[in-house]
Amino acid sequence: MDTLVNSISQHWDMALVFIVLILAGTAFIKEWMPPDMVAMFSLGIILLPGIFGLPILSTEDLTGAFSNPAPLTIACMFIMSAGLEKSGCIRSLGAGFKKLAGHTELRTLITIMVVGAVLSAFVNNTPVVVVFLPIVLSLAKSSELKSSRLLMPLSFACILGGTCTLTGSSTNLIIDGIAQKQNQEPFSMFELTKLGIIYAAVGFVYMLTIGKKLLPKHDSMAVDLSGAEERDFLTQVIVNSGSPMIGKTITETLSKAIKEARVIEVRRRGVPIQTPLDELTIEERDRILISIHTDDFKELKETEGLRLTAYQNLKLETLEKRPAVLLEGIIGPQSSIIGRTLKELKFRQRFGVLILGIHRQSGEFRRNFEDVKIHSGDTLLIEGPPQAIARVKNEKDFVSLSEASDTGIRKGKALVAALITLAFVIAASASGQPIFVVALLASIAMLATRCIDPSDAYNSVSWNIIFLIIGMLGIGKAMEVTGGAQFIADGVISIFGETPKPIIILAVVYLLSSVLTELISNNAVAVLLTPIVVGISETLGIDARPLIVAMMFGCSASFATPIGYQTNTYVYGAGGYKFSDFVRVGVPLNLILWLVATLMIPIFWPFS
Repeated sequence: MDTLVNSISQHWDMALVFIVLILAGTAFIKEWMPPDMVAMFSLGIILLPGIFGLPILSTEDLTGAFSNPAPLTIACMFIMSAGLEKSGCIRSLGAGFKKLAGHTELRTLITIMVVGAVLSAFVNNTPVVVVFLPIVLSLAKSSELKSSRLLMPLSFACILGGTCTLTGSSTNLIIDGIAQKQNQEPFSMFELTKLGIIYAAVGFVYMLTIGKKLLPKHDSMAVDLSGAEERDFLTQVIVNSGSPMIGKTITETLSKAIKEARVIEVRRRGVPIQTPLDELTIEERDRILISIHTDDFKELKETEGLRLTAYQNLKLETLEKRPAVLLEGIIGPQSSIIGRTLKELKFRQRFGVLILGIHRQSGEFRRNFEDVKIHSGDTLLIEGPPQAIARVKNEKDFVSLSEASDTGIRKGKALVAALITLAFVIAASASGQPIFVVALLASIAMLATRCIDPSDAYNSVSWNIIFLIIGMLGIGKAMEVTGGAQFIADGVISIFGETPKPIIILAVVYLLSSVLTELISNNAVAVLLTPIVVGISETLGIDARPLIVAMMFGCSASFATPIGYQTNTYVYGAGGYKFSDFVRVGVPLNLILWLVATLMIPIFWPFS
């Protein structure tokens, strides 16, 4: 007993770090708060004992962790990507894509995947998917193809393209930066390309054969609102005083007037009514929660005696003069409005638009409409004047499902932005300068040539990702200095015997990276696993590079869930997919690429 107490007293710091990691992992999976806040709060807990004279991390340890160039490099890559987007360069490629795609599914799939992969090898893949989403939807509608057959391959191709270069994925930059701090040689720009191309080729063949057969065949759910295809939105109406519906049942009134409307719940004075709907008599100021198709909104708005919750504070004459411009858009995985209720968003005050309805792929709502919290991948139905709708389209939080206008495009800068990106690629691969220095110069060049203005540059950086990385770098350093990383490394090795075969460890590292990435942030996984992987290699006496490469590809290979990678989240809502669609199509691809990585990595990067 005394030995146990002494052990705990000697290693309390490691125990605290592990407890924090378990809590952080749970918070990531349960989505108790945004990932960046989880990381920063976790780091705060680790730093807290230092206030009482029991520091886990010294000042030198902490500043050493924050000296990692990865966060600033990633910020520069965001700015470069935004420069290509704001200059119209990516959009010009999108216009050319529509000409190349043709009207057959196979040709369209090949074009989508090739263009997406090539672009994503050099710029952040998120803006590529954001720009191509409405283009693919428009193409699907005009050619009578189903977008559910196109959008998942687009996302997968962009992920595969990101594995082809060091800058193609933020996780590659993070792992490379931490590995250098562990005395590992830096990766060159195209060192990963030899395996990345094989990866992309295998992924392409799979998606054009087996994956193509597994893709859902339902009609597109993300279409222009003027189209014939439909999407169910949750909305809420209030029964006005003097309404002809008062004193009658739901089935006699609303269900009869709008046959496709599905009444979910009726609230009276804030309390849900449990009476069966065919027996419930409507009263003044009842709030009726409804699931309704987009093309039935006009009929609902014109129903006598009802008013949409969004209109409750508007006067009748204001409604009559209000332009009826509708827009559908998806909430991205890094949006600042995730976790906030519709009431808290105050879209009317911020943009002059109203939120009429909300659509969520994964489930049903059983709460007051205004108290619904926004989730990543939700689709909002918004109404407002054309100018206000244009402002919402340009918001970083909101990905429009209709083709973007030329608003905000800096005309005449597309070629300049393309040349700057080309110069970056050449300099990063041939100059011998660190990637961070070259990326910083390229970002400055984008600003100097006015391909992007300073405000757009600041807004283009996903600061929540940067703070997530910063927080996790501190936690990763705590694992290292407390001996936690080596403790896990020794534990992994002991599971497979005293001298396990390196290829088995490589397979385990890849699989662990891939599985964890499907559950929590790939950037967080990269930070946590890198010191462990380096520790494993040192214990086994083998070169760490093969294991590091396995981790890079494992953290990027996220195909089995719509939440593992942000491009998957975007297409999840836009394509009307079910969670099971990603499992059915993505799990076989994950397993195939796991086998490819296990066999090919030791060939390109030997263990000794």
